[in-house]
Amino acid sequence: MFRGTFRAKMGPNPILGGHPLIVTKRPSPHGPELVTKELPGPRAKAVVDRDHRAISASYTRAYPLVMSHGKGALLWDVDGNRFLDFTAGIAVGASGHSHPRVVKAIREQAGRFLHMSGTDFYYDLEVRLGERITKLVPGPGPKQAFFSNSGTEAVEAAMKLARYQTKRPLFLAFYGAFHGRTLGSLALTASKAVQRRGFAPQTPQATHVPFADCRRCVFNLKFPDCGIACVSFIEDFVFAKHTPPEDVAAVFVEPIQGEGGYVTPPPGYFERLRALCDKYGILLVVDEVQSGMGRTGKWFAIEHWNARPDVVTIAKGIASGMPLGITVASKELMSWPPGSHGNTFGGNPVSCAAALATIDLIEDELLENARKVGAFLTRELEAMVARHPHLGWVNGKGLMLALEVVEPGTTRGDHDLRDEIIQACFERGLLTLGAGHSAVRISPPLTLTRAQAQSGLEVLEDAIAAVTSRGKRGRVSLNGKGGKRGPVRRAG
Repeated sequence: MFRGTFRAKMGPNPILGGHPLIVTKRPSPHGPELVTKELPGPRAKAVVDRDHRAISASYTRAYPLVMSHGKGALLWDVDGNRFLDFTAGIAVGASGHSHPRVVKAIREQAGRFLHMSGTDFYYDLEVRLGERITKLVPGPGPKQAFFSNSGTEAVEAAMKLARYQTKRPLFLAFYGAFHGRTLGSLALTASKAVQRRGFAPQTPQATHVPFADCRRCVFNLKFPDCGIACVSFIEDFVFAKHTPPEDVAAVFVEPIQGEGGYVTPPPGYFERLRALCDKYGILLVVDEVQSGMGRTGKWFAIEHWNARPDVVTIAKGIASGMPLGITVASKELMSWPPGSHGNTFGGNPVSCAAALATIDLIEDELLENARKVGAFLTRELEAMVARHPHLGWVNGKGLMLALEVVEPGTTRGDHDLRDEIIQACFERGLLTLGAGHSAVRISPPLTLTRAQAQSGLEVLEDAIAAVTSRGKRGRVSLNGKGGKRGPVRRAG
């Protein structure tokens, strides 16, 4: 719990011109240390101003952090402020910022060669990574890997593969899901309307159904008495009245919904979904882009259930920040002919070197650390929920956690209060992001120590206490205008 090491000094929204810092009495080496008079500092503010002139307005920025360098779970901005990172670049930096073993692997490979296109030529690093990752992905029999550059590309490769092998045109996905923003994967994404607005029609036809969100069940039922009605609904209503199952190539699903709010299905859910797919000859594609590579305390989040995926998509944490996407399926499924799919930059040798070093680190120490520190964070966050009526519950597993912000006494999410908490955390030197409508996302590097976790919890609780004590009067959202949050675009 919070130990009283922080004092709040509230002021104007930093996006509109700077915010007085939250002063720490005794800066901990495990947590934030802010040295400028306000955020953003002068150098950061100058970079943000230049960004607005040069960079697409489609990017969303919750606050004006301008990074200089990092080490593990700590990072420094260009003005010398030290932040504790509970985002890992949206669950990408599995090994933390600039882990020496990953940096060494990158430098050594960069000194040999940077690119030779694994689509057309051979190199040992790509083969070695293929051998490692196909052994780690759950499921029986020999498997093969297809390399790309990102999560959305890994998903689109899975879409093409499913259509090619099943000769079926349709897909099934879930409300709250995020599978990417390129036009193919966007058809599967249904986490925020803004991500789809203005881009219709999406390329493939996808039907969306409710996900297993037991806290906010759309059927108003309670687990386990519900009998996992959200799966029964697919067969009894969707297949019977709208989407013929014999036309469905694949079901795309995240084991724990990422942008949906780290929603975690109950025991038995994926076993039922697997049985439904088997009944109708539908492929089960598990999107592990955010939840994979040790983040939940297992190599892949689907391993928390007894359900075998047909295809697994991987990105984010696989290469500690280097661009890499991987689609893994059985050798039988991967039997499409040369030229049916390819990727010029996929399996870049420098990214492969970073991925192999990252896998070694996860295997050696980070998987266990995610379990232990994740269990500690979960326990402390649940205790925090008991102390604050504006907190509803904790979602997720391992170091893939989210704290739901609600209207007291209800399950209704409080979007604006969540955004204020994220802003208040930034003002205190803790980096968090939103997930779903009203959750604070906690996805730190897998290197996070217990001491760093404790420091972050103290800052988080102080931020929550400061924001909720103000009440609703005078609230501002992250865009400085009140009401719904908009993308941050101006500083100063």
